[in-house]
Amino acid sequence: MSGSAGRTTPLFSRRDRAVIAAASIAVLLVELDWFALNLMLPVIARDFGTPATDLQWLVSGYMLTLGALMIVGGRAADLYGRRRVIVVGLTGFAVMSVVCSAAQNAAWLTVGRVVQGMTAALVLPIAVAVVTAHFRDARQGRAVGTVLAFSAVGTALGPFVGGSFAELVSWRAVFLLNVPFCLLAVVLTLRYVTESRDETAARGMDLPGAVTLAVALTAVMLGVDQGSDWGWDSAATVACFTVGVVMLGLFVLVERRAAEPLIDLSLLHNRPFVTVTVAGTVSNIVYCLVAVLAALYLEQARGLSPLESGVVFLALSAGVGAASYWSGHLAHRWRAEVLMAVGLLLSGVALAALTWARPLPLYAAVFAVVGAGVGLGWALTNAATQSYVSAGRLAAASGLVLTSLVLWGAVAVTVAATVLEEISGSTGAAASDGSAIDGVLRVAAALAVAGAVALVPLVRSGRGTLVRGPARAPEEVDVAPRGRS
Repeated sequence: MSGSAGRTTPLFSRRDRAVIAAASIAVLLVELDWFALNLMLPVIARDFGTPATDLQWLVSGYMLTLGALMIVGGRAADLYGRRRVIVVGLTGFAVMSVVCSAAQNAAWLTVGRVVQGMTAALVLPIAVAVVTAHFRDARQGRAVGTVLAFSAVGTALGPFVGGSFAELVSWRAVFLLNVPFCLLAVVLTLRYVTESRDETAARGMDLPGAVTLAVALTAVMLGVDQGSDWGWDSAATVACFTVGVVMLGLFVLVERRAAEPLIDLSLLHNRPFVTVTVAGTVSNIVYCLVAVLAALYLEQARGLSPLESGVVFLALSAGVGAASYWSGHLAHRWRAEVLMAVGLLLSGVALAALTWARPLPLYAAVFAVVGAGVGLGWALTNAATQSYVSAGRLAAASGLVLTSLVLWGAVAVTVAATVLEEISGSTGAAASDGSAIDGVLRVAAALAVAGAVALVPLVRSGRGTLVRGPARAPEEVDVAPRGRS
């Protein structure tokens, strides 16, 4: 750093910009690919002759593996090197993108997406860690902010890119679009990123915990998804729920005995922390439901083309992006819990109004308000939890928060698809049943309001988080996927 570093922020060198570019491309790819899929579901369903609601596993399966393995990916990077792990993740992401683009049926594509979620778990939680390891001076904040800005860009452009490609080119092309960008990120990483690892990191990885949790949630989600077809009292459905419960119990036992558990279960005894985590999870659940169900509504019930739906979705993305950006500034003046409560209440009221909005311009305007509410609701979840745990447990707390956000979002999408089919009374017609979709979204609106109410005791207590200085640079586990995602 030059002698003037105390007065001005040093400029980025060519190598610095390359490191930022590599990390930015990585998070942009994961976010864009995640959110591009929502508007492609009806098109994929038509190509494969499958009800669109049956394709919810393309979303929830991806989120399931990403959420279950994200902390494992971060720990692998600490042990074996961040550059090495993110290169493996990006390479795997590119390979699975090709596999998904070549899918000949829904089962093939679903398996591809599940594995792609595994590779994303080696990218998303590590990209910011690569940048924070490279910059150890005053430039770190700007560098991290740039990477997170590209993450928001991916969230915002995902639906529009997915809708545009689905209509003008092919839904398969969206997956192939990932490949050159993955290769570019790999080349930049190998050329400019210096290997780094955490020499103080624990040597163990809780793979048993990750596996038991993934199996448990998969079994429960499969039972919920197929229960109406198999029969809710059928042997297959009962077996799925039984396996899910047993594996969840096994997961708790594994976590209690693990030297480095995937989730620190003792945090569940911290009531304020749990309250904030639940509220943030509710906000993310609402976002996931809106992203999936609104896509079905606009294309199937309203008859909009994928491109037209993508344009409407820009309103939701703009609201989310604006709220995510301004949340940090607002947190300098108001407590994070207050802002979360306002966001949840705003999203709940706006979402209820959305179910009655028929003129498309009005729908888009309300859509933007919904986005602002959910964006504000979950963007500050990590910040709000920090005041309720000790400094030595921030990483464990953040890991639990992110796991809750992503995994419960996946479960919610599966449950919503099943409820939608039950209300509609027909698997084939569920995706085009506007009144049924409105009914599910109204329940989501009520859930958002309940989340706001749950935060009231913490807001009234006067204890909580007020950011007074520069934001803390995120650690590996501090990078929250959008909607999330």
